[in-house]
Amino acid sequence: MFDVITIGSVTRDNFLESDFPIINDSGAPSGKAIALPFGEKLEVKKVYSTIGGNSANASVTFARQDLRTACFGKVGEDLAGREIAERLKKEKVQSLFSKSKEKSTAYSVLLLEKGERTILGHHGASDTLIKEDIPWSKLKASWWYLSLAGESDKLLGILLAFARKNKIKVAFNPSGHHIQHKRKEILAHLKDLAFLVLNAGEAADLVGIPFNKEKEVFKKLDKLTPGIVAVTDGPNGVTVSDGKYLYKAGIFKERRVADRTGAGDSFGSGFVAGLMSRADKPNRTDKSDRTDRTYSSEAIKYAIRLASANATSVVEHIGATEGILTKREFENPRWHKFKIEIKKL
Repeated sequence: MFDVITIGSVTRDNFLESDFPIINDSGAPSGKAIALPFGEKLEVKKVYSTIGGNSANASVTFARQDLRTACFGKVGEDLAGREIAERLKKEKVQSLFSKSKEKSTAYSVLLLEKGERTILGHHGASDTLIKEDIPWSKLKASWWYLSLAGESDKLLGILLAFARKNKIKVAFNPSGHHIQHKRKEILAHLKDLAFLVLNAGEAADLVGIPFNKEKEVFKKLDKLTPGIVAVTDGPNGVTVSDGKYLYKAGIFKERRVADRTGAGDSFGSGFVAGLMSRADKPNRTDKSDRTDRTYSSEAIKYAIRLASANATSVVEHIGATEGILTKREFENPRWHKFKIEIKKL
């Protein structure tokens, strides 16, 4: 049996690095836009090809932390799908891919400029995942790391029911799209989670409370889930609740920012990997499938430190998996000192 199985999107990522012209654009969310001349042939400085997608990214973290890991997602019957499987094999991740005959493997082109990126994405086969694609007999594990992209979010209830029946602990990282379209469904299923990770905007949208009212956000989430909740807030770091205490930490100092792709995946999977390697074994009551919060403060602090270090290392490299830390790399003194404050909720 696997220690952890990641479930979600799997993509082929291709990064193009160049001096892309940036212009002011009041219609863009950031107020900025890349301007490329129409009908012209342009040279790029560097090209990087790698793997991506929530499921693939997270699986590399778990494997590099020496956990028995499998990755489940849907790919096309094409070269990109085969290349992803081959790369994961080198990472000692077992691929449990469903294959589409109609759709190609999800594909992204990322235009890089000074650490920021514009993504041209094609969801492809990842968006066609249905119940019949799921190899139920192969998905038994101690943990699942779940992050459903696009239309596959309709499988949330089905997957959680299977996990509950088979006593699989579930870590869940919902997308903004999922929260926007199925907020009530997510709220109803928080009772089935062992770990929930969101960014500050997603947490506010999910509970309907501005994140500047941080304690209220966490109290609402803690009532709905028996699991640990982590909310990341960019350069402000992270806040984690175990239902009794709030753990607050900043971020490790970045040596450079090469690419922010995969930072969220590396944090969430890093936290779960840390919890798995250091946590007390959670108990289950006789009358409930809800996971009790029985993790020691030392386990939670270790998980925060690993998650934060993993995310920092990832943004220092181009690609969502290139900077993911191995167990040995995490022993580097650089990652030892990290201030974490603990306050009563």
